[in-house]
Amino acid sequence: MAKQSKRFRALREKLKKVEGTMPLTEGLRLLKTFNTTKFNQTVEVSTHLGIDPKQTDQNVRGSVALPHGIGKSVRVAVFAQGDNAEKARAAGADIVGADDLAQQVKGGTMDFDVALATPDMMTVVGPLGRVLGPRGLMPSPRSGTVTTDIASAVREFKAGKIEFRNDKGGNVAVPVGKLAFSEEQLIDNINAFLNYLRSLKPATSKGTYIRSITISATMSPGIPISA
Repeated sequence: MAKQSKRFRALREKLKKVEGTMPLTEGLRLLKTFNTTKFNQTVEVSTHLGIDPKQTDQNVRGSVALPHGIGKSVRVAVFAQGDNAEKARAAGADIVGADDLAQQVKGGTMDFDVALATPDMMTVVGPLGRVLGPRGLMPSPRSGTVTTDIASAVREFKAGKIEFRNDKGGNVAVPVGKLAFSEEQLIDNINAFLNYLRSLKPATSKGTYIRSITISATMSPGIPISA
């Protein structure tokens, strides 16, 4: 385990005074006191879900547009051709291509944060699953990254729409903004994500669905929040 800095240990000591979970508003106020770095840290929400990730019908995946974006520039790549390619470029896509883009990805060039595709391009995109999948970049209809309305999708993701899926431990973690965001902006973004996440509860999932919620910043310990 990496040695923790003096700054991080001091934050951990402050967190020890917290018993159990905190309401979101109080947790954010505490998190903002952790803003002791020279850069604008990203705020992240991590959840542990009551699902069995080994069961395909219990996997959770989706995308949601946050009201205030995530405070960073998002590079969007689009697999499209013809009119759809032109629409993607006009909407602000950073990279647009078809077989040529697929070859770049196969060669290890993935200079983008989100990959979108039109349905007719899935014969090209499908074989890239082994490369894009492990990085969470594989386009999928379930996450809204395979769509016929490619222009709208590009604009939404450029504006701060986030894509997510659970990991092998049943956890979902997403960026929800920056520490410099106002408390109200962070609350809006976090609630937008959590409300959407709740709507995705698998029918076969039993018991408590969202078992824990933690908020943190890039270089801070996590703060447990009441669900």
